[in-house]
Amino acid sequence: MRAARWHARGDVRVEEVPEPELVPGSVAIDVAWCGICGTDLHEYTEGPIFIPAPGHPHPVSGESAPLVIGHEFSGTVSALGEGVDDLRVGESVVVEPYILRPGTPTGDDDSYQLSPDMNFIGLGGRGGGLAERIVVERRWVHPVGDVPLDQAALVEPLAVGHHAYRRSGAGAGDVALVGGAGPIGLLLAALLKAEGLRVLLTEVSEARKAKARDTGVAEEVLDPRDGSVADRVRELTGGRGADVCFECSSVQPVLDTLLDAVRPGGVVVNVSIWGHRAELDIQSLVLKEVDLRGTIGYAGDHPATIRLVQEGKVDLEPFITHRIGLDELVEVGYDTLLHRTETAVKILVSPTSRP
Repeated sequence: MRAARWHARGDVRVEEVPEPELVPGSVAIDVAWCGICGTDLHEYTEGPIFIPAPGHPHPVSGESAPLVIGHEFSGTVSALGEGVDDLRVGESVVVEPYILRPGTPTGDDDSYQLSPDMNFIGLGGRGGGLAERIVVERRWVHPVGDVPLDQAALVEPLAVGHHAYRRSGAGAGDVALVGGAGPIGLLLAALLKAEGLRVLLTEVSEARKAKARDTGVAEEVLDPRDGSVADRVRELTGGRGADVCFECSSVQPVLDTLLDAVRPGGVVVNVSIWGHRAELDIQSLVLKEVDLRGTIGYAGDHPATIRLVQEGKVDLEPFITHRIGLDELVEVGYDTLLHRTETAVKILVSPTSRP
């Protein structure tokens, strides 16, 4: 089958690879769509980060580069391994793409995203969504019902937002400031609005500002070039500031803005993956007693996230701006998201399309 493999920084190739083998307790999935994630871009320009470097295999998967990539994907069940009897062939599904040590508990109350040696399918091995087919453990497969498969490919980044929302401790009626209107920021804003928060957003890209306004995910879309975002947030909140802020850009000035805009005693959640070391204005953190929290992945978030989509509380379709074939991954997909961000939000890739 064809798949995109990461070989080295700046070197991703579409190649022929062996089809994965169906084993007991697993599910074979024909991939329909796979999103290009900001983490994928970081791996391409700055990696390896999550990807195990050549000669240094991941302790659980046993794999190292070159390996198949892609972790935001949807598809249809094509075969069921021995012992799997609660899914059916042809069913639409998404994958919670974890690689964990054998025996790691993954119940509703388990923080398995923090377990030792955690990594992600499509980054740490075990195939990926930028391939025609994948085989995964049954526990990571989530049915999506009648959610269209292109939209379903956005469930994974939406689950990232859901987990960040849970980590924040915020609730209905709170004021949230989202820093960055890339795919994660926009999806997070949509989720926060669905949960009853008052959402503000800061962004400089004209296309992404327009997408935020067109989709109605934010009450106000603020551009730092028009004046202090923090001052505007205080103006909109009666001088108080935002109750919670979400960093979704991995850009230093955005982090600085959020620390300024959050109210005393408020919470700043870092959602983005940084490919470089960030600086922290520790004095602002101390004098305002700000709670700075990290968040990674998700843990038990997929079912609730899928319900939000199925119930129509979050509409994913408007955030898809491009659909491309696997052969266009680097020249069109990566190049657009790295150099022409004004023209795209979420780019989906079809691994089965051919020139």
